[in-house]
Amino acid sequence: QVHLVESGGGLVQAGGSLRVSCTYSGRTFSSLALGWFRQVSTNEREFVAAIKWSGGNTYYADSVKGRFTISRDNAKNTVYLQMNSLKPEDTAVYYCAAKVGYGSSPTNHARYDYWGQGTQVTVSS
Repeated sequence: QVHLVESGGGLVQAGGSLRVSCTYSGRTFSSLALGWFRQVSTNEREFVAAIKWSGGNTYYADSVKGRFTISRDNAKNTVYLQMNSLKPEDTAVYYCAAKVGYGSSPTNHARYDYWGQGTQVTVSS
């Protein structure tokens, strides 16, 4: 079993910064990708960023490139999403997810196997 726990969400003004974290525990895998997705109300979950646990390859949605940075700390089993220059349209519940294997796209939420409970990020104008 795998557990993902997000933290660090909150309220920030437009133009500000926020960092959310995701701590991974449980079974380990040789090929694992961790991703961040966000969801507004009942809309479909939108890909934000992803990182391969081994190698550290990163992927970003066009909407966040240059503003958000995903990183990992292997020793802490934690993935971070540093969000800068936040905009009101970044407001959403942010979910951390884990995908076993590298065979499928890291941008497709349907390919992820495990999910955290989500953390709210609100950007005020």
